[in-house]
Amino acid sequence: MEEELNHIVFSKNVLEFVTVGNEYCNQLENAEALSTQELFTVLTRILPLLYLKAVMLPKTEFELDEVIEKTVREEDYVRIQHTLLSKLGQYDDFLEVFVPDNELDQREVASSISENLTDVYQDVKDFLFAYRIGVKEIMNDALAELVDAFELHWGQKLVNVLRACHNVLYGNQNLNEDGGFDTNIGERENTNSWFNKFQDQWQEGED
Repeated sequence: MEEELNHIVFSKNVLEFVTVGNEYCNQLENAEALSTQELFTVLTRILPLLYLKAVMLPKTEFELDEVIEKTVREEDYVRIQHTLLSKLGQYDDFLEVFVPDNELDQREVASSISENLTDVYQDVKDFLFAYRIGVKEIMNDALAELVDAFELHWGQKLVNVLRACHNVLYGNQNLNEDGGFDTNIGERENTNSWFNKFQDQWQEGED
């Protein structure tokens, strides 16, 4: 039993990523309940945290011969992306300068916040589903796939979309005129209770 718990999938960095990844997925799945301001505020807080926890993940070798089945269905992807798109509206589009595999072409490329967020969601959610199965070998291979995908795909998408979210939230956009800004956001403490929890944990760790 002790040997099982010493496996890499139960390490501190993996468990912390599971916590943050689960919160990221929950926020996107419940985005319909958020105002536009709340959504951008949540994103600019949780995306850097998700990236930080992802770069701390350990690399591991595959243990199974079979490929782990993906659980996020196309209709799940479309539902999440459509909800985000309807919430973000005109702020969904942004120009991306850095495009992987196209480094010599510096032209700006149109991109979508909702699509990038959902791409990240898909990889993280697939990992979480496999991790919750509780079978060590499946958890291990799901971790290996997640780290590979982070390095090749969704890590770059995360930092790209963070820049876009930052630009909207802290730019010169007068979102109040769109009716998307909730002027009473300060009264809705539950929206960011997860962030306050992590702040408390960091402060305790520094003491």
